[in-house]
Amino acid sequence: MAAQSGKDMLLKLDQTGSGSFLTVAGLRTRALAFNAASIDVTDTESAGRWRELLAGGGIRRAALSGSGIFKDQASDAAIRELFFAGTLRSWQLVLPDFGVVQGPFQITALEFSADHAGEVTFEMALESAGELSFTAS
Repeated sequence: MAAQSGKDMLLKLDQTGSGSFLTVAGLRTRALAFNAASIDVTDTESAGRWRELLAGGGIRRAALSGSGIFKDQASDAAIRELFFAGTLRSWQLVLPDFGVVQGPFQITALEFSADHAGEVTFEMALESAGELSFTAS
């Protein structure tokens, strides 16, 4: 697979819950991290006293994050409203030539900052709140 342009990695929000996704405008960075907790089932009869893990056990989670500048009133307002209401909403992360990860997320952090001679920026963090799907490109 050839190198991909970072601008093609898109974060999209289902702003009304109807399945109509809006690209979050102004993002300069986006990140997705998957994690899975392991369940240790080691006992005194474990082969060679090596740790054993329960296959398929544990909690899986995903974290999305992004930062950027305010550019679009519709997506800015939707993010603000979802954060203050604590609402779960479906989000998509489009990974070019890889696929789309989609599912419910909650905005768990929303930060604003500005330099005296610069633009106002924001950072947000989202945590998965249910089962996610992956659709390959």
